[in-house]
Amino acid sequence: MIIDCHGHYTTAPKELESYRKQQLSLADDPNLSKGVLGITDDQIRDSLEGAQLRIQRERGTDLTIFSPRASAMGHHQGNERTSLFWSEHCNEMIHRVCNLYPKNFVGVCQLPQSPGKPPKDSLGELERCVREFGFIGCNLNPDPSGGHWSDPPLTDRWWYPVYEKMVELDVPAMVHVSGSCNPNFHATGAHYMNADTTAVMQFITSDLFRDFPTLKFIIPHGGGAVPYHWGRYRGLAQDMGKPPLKDWLLNNVYFDTCVYHQPGIDLLLKVIPADNILFASEVVGAVRGIDPETGYYYDDTKRYIDAVDWLSAEDKHKIFEGNVSKVFPRFKAA
Repeated sequence: MIIDCHGHYTTAPKELESYRKQQLSLADDPNLSKGVLGITDDQIRDSLEGAQLRIQRERGTDLTIFSPRASAMGHHQGNERTSLFWSEHCNEMIHRVCNLYPKNFVGVCQLPQSPGKPPKDSLGELERCVREFGFIGCNLNPDPSGGHWSDPPLTDRWWYPVYEKMVELDVPAMVHVSGSCNPNFHATGAHYMNADTTAVMQFITSDLFRDFPTLKFIIPHGGGAVPYHWGRYRGLAQDMGKPPLKDWLLNNVYFDTCVYHQPGIDLLLKVIPADNILFASEVVGAVRGIDPETGYYYDDTKRYIDAVDWLSAEDKHKIFEGNVSKVFPRFKAA
């Protein structure tokens, strides 16, 4: 089985975006209610059949771990109440997708975070999605401010209630920022990569995994700069008196394969053990075009892994399927 651990509902019906625009325009209205979307099952089917489902069939992917559109989480927009209503609607859409196509999608939720608001306030929605919808994980935004990094680091006790709940529910989190409102940081080209790299460095400098030895995180987009500069991070950890990174980090941190060229995938697979890599493509995601150098889509990441002839069949099985059950303990039940 080929399992894509990183997919977003980027093709949701336009009514979802229209709801969000109207909601944000009324964010200061004290009487603002959750409201309804009015999206039919047929609209959901239409939004997937020509996109994610077609690409699954064409590229040989069996199932996608699916979450709301990351760039639209918009935690820096509106307020705590709009974030809650918006997250509920987005997660309910994912639940409907999974019910319509249970063999193709398994759900992961976004959290109703807001800058400056305690992350523990998001836990009701996490629990609802796991216990009621059967979701198997969450996306955790380390920077709800949208590029200004105004909240404490992920390793601060500010975040510990979230980790306690993740351990209780036995779910991992993908560390995933949303859109950027800081013009210094292009959302998908800079802000995403910065966040991936920053999260790993925060983990290295802390004792987080001593406090939570079973906590699990997926670092998307191939880990940002981390695999490319693995020697730097090993050296920094050594200078800080930390154990070797394979012991200090890799029992809890995993990387996906959203890397859109062959040399990048080759590097990732040479540096990070296969036990810590999950197949992913982020389809339909940030990079949608065809690479003129190869004639294939940039985000056809399965093709890159298939092309690595020095990777054993056992390791390919781990990446494509085997590691998912380890990182997402609720996957088999889902």
